[in-house]
Parts: sequence; C-alpha cells; structure tokens
Amino acid sequence: MSKDAITYRSQDRIAVITIDKPEHMNRIDADVVEGLHAAWHRFMASDGDRVAVLTGAGDKAFTAGADLKAPPNNLYRGIPGVGVPVDKPVIGAVAGWVVGGGMVLTTMCDILVAADNARFSYPEVKVGFTGGLITNLASRIPHKIAMELLLVGEPIDAKRAYEVGYVNKVVPVAELMTAALDYARRIAATAPLPSRALKRFVTEALPKGPTEVAGIARAQTDAIFASADWEEGRKAFAEKRPAQYRGK
Repeated sequence: MSKDAITYRSQDRIAVITIDKPEHMNRIDADVVEGLHAAWHRFMASDGDRVAVLTGAGDKAFTAGADLKAPPNNLYRGIPGVGVPVDKPVIGAVAGWVVGGGMVLTTMCDILVAADNARFSYPEVKVGFTGGLITNLASRIPHKIAMELLLVGEPIDAKRAYEVGYVNKVVPVAELMTAALDYARRIAATAPLPSRALKRFVTEALPKGPTEVAGIARAQTDAIFASADWEEGRKAFAEKRPAQYRGK
C-alpha cells in the first residue's frame, strides 16, 4: 500500500481507511487508487475488522476528485464492490468537497455521514469527460435528482443530500468521526454472518451501470492474470508438460 496516500487503522473490530493527502485536497491519483485497492483487500482478509469507515484527511475535502494533471486510468480498482469484492459494511464519513470519483466512492458506502460543510459534485460534463461509474447514482437517489447532478454538473450541499436520501446524517465538522464511529460500533456488535449476507443480497438487488459491470469483470480477469495458475499454465506450455493447477 502507498503509505503516503492511504492510511489503515484497525481498532475495536473497525477499520478506518483514510485518503491521506490533505495538502492536495485528497485528489485521486494512481497512488490513491492502488492504496485503496490494497486497503479493501486488507479489510476483507482481516478476521477482526467487521466494518470499515472510509474518510479523508482534513475538513476541506473528502476528495476533490481525480488529479487532472495525472488522472488515474483504472479508478475501478479502488472502488469497493467493483475493483475488490467487499461484502462487509462500509460507512462513509465526508467533510468538505466530495467530487467526481469521491461521489463514486460514496455511492458504494452502505451508510454515509456528512459534515455540514460537505458539498457533493460530479462535474465531468464540464471538463468533457466521463468514466461512467457514477451511473449507479440513479439507483441510490431519485432518478431526476441524479440526472440533475450528472447533466448540469452543479454541486449540492449536505442538507440537500440528506433530503434526497443520499446521506444518513448531517453533523458539525467536529462531530463527523464520532458519528461515523458510533454507526460502526453498533454494526460491529451485531452478528457478522447475517450482516454480510444482507449486504450481498442488497448488492445483487441494486441495478449496476455498464461501466460498473465492466469494472467487476475486469477485476475478476485481473485476478486470473495475477494468479499462480496462470504462471504455471504458461510454464507448462513452454516446457511441454501437464500443468499442475492449484486454484490459486
């Protein structure tokens, strides 16, 4: 994991995953994407961590979106449920700007707590680009509200996000992590098997956009190309011998 981009803190069965580049308003670049990818794998591999809180360092921005000077070409890898299968609960805790890829990340959170200074924006139409992952927004909030955000590109504040059902709770900035961790502790105290099963069932019920589906497929094929079996298959072919596959 890129230590200067993402931090991972584990305590009381809760993983706190932080985009830690406040000097750059936590903009998303390749280091952030790969750091998140590693963090979600660590979270899923942990026997102790039952719930994650995803947040950003500082109170100016959860993330100001992609670094347009060095935009990541594989954002899907850092998105829980897309680049990495995640069936444990994820709580978002956001303050300040939540832009572009930040909104993609928050759509994949199961519960979202916002500071009262939060501003949600998806301005890709204003810069002549879209990756399409955000289309699942229309299955999280009313269709026409989602389309206004996507097609007009103007931000909404935390109060409006709460009104349309995107945010569970709005709190003062100083109380953001307290509120998010309160949710996390209550979830961590419940039975993990039904909690994870319920998340899987809901994930299967929610509609997915074409880019999200493609990202999930890409992540699965990435895992095959990174597997020991793929390496063994190539070696066995070159050495003209039967391959010894282990399913790893």
